Amino acid sequence: MLPLYLLTAAKNQPILVELKNGETINGQLVNCDSWMNLTLKDVIQSSPHGDEFLKISECYIKGIHIKYLRLPEQLMDQAKEQNLQNMEQRNRNNQKRRGQSSNPNANSNASANANSNNSNSAPQRQQ
Repeated sequence: MLPLYLLTAAKNQPILVELKNGETINGQLVNCDSWMNLTLKDVIQSSPHGDEFLKISECYIKGIHIKYLRLPEQLMDQAKEQNLQNMEQRNRNNQKRRGQSSNPNANSNASANANSNNSNSAPQRQQ
């Protein structure tokens, strides 16, 4: 599963971000972009040693500075389920574009009709 897909699914959820310099930032994810730049609100920032805390109303984090992200566990399950549903839908759409039917009996019905047409033709003479 793609990290950006998870981040998009995590909007308005609490998130913990550790930066490469060791600082941690906790807040509610407001927005993210394709470079993993994040906007958080109701932020608590802590120093690398955990001895200083700073409360900020809103914070912008460039993706290049992110070491790792921690998302809620239930969000991971929801995102996996949504990803599976999206993949199934894409597969169905691809089959329709290729002219394949989603009905597995469609081909057998077509061959049955062809066979019945042959049996309705004039009987062959035997010698």
